[in-house]
Amino acid sequence: MRMNPSFLALRVATLALLLTGALSGCQSVRTMPSADSFLGMITPYKVEVVQGNLITQEQAALIKPGMTRAQTKDILGSPLLADVFHADRWDYVFTIRRQGAPAQSRRVIVRFTGDTLLSIDTGGELPTEREFVASIDTFKTDRNAPPLELSEAQIKDLPAPQKPAVVEAVPVGPVRDYPPLESRS
Repeated sequence: MRMNPSFLALRVATLALLLTGALSGCQSVRTMPSADSFLGMITPYKVEVVQGNLITQEQAALIKPGMTRAQTKDILGSPLLADVFHADRWDYVFTIRRQGAPAQSRRVIVRFTGDTLLSIDTGGELPTEREFVASIDTFKTDRNAPPLELSEAQIKDLPAPQKPAVVEAVPVGPVRDYPPLESRS
């Protein structure tokens, strides 16, 4: 059985086109620069790791020399490191790794003399609570919620309140359509 030469050429061209497409697809997958994704499309889940105590500017501003250890612990929480060999030093270490946000690490050192606070070393500027939340917020949606209060103009446009209709009292209790089992005499 002999094949038509034009049919054979068409088959060879189709096969060459398929091979070229398949090989070019392999080339593009191999050169994907991202190590965080599989085949450039699937991103594996990464566990969020939070360790230590987050200390914000607001908390650090409340700390004043002369406070007791108990007062300091009430504001900052329990220290992550309270070494027996360095009893006058508390270390507050905080780290967070969250998918879609840069990793963060902070260290705050609080020093005491006896039971009295001597100093606090923040190791640089601490974020405010809002700044910290914004830095780890990975939602891509718009967070600008409408205000929950009415303006003066909106309050004036509200209809005047109406008095509620008087409702007749309805007897409370079961309605019986049968005689009681025991007499009440």
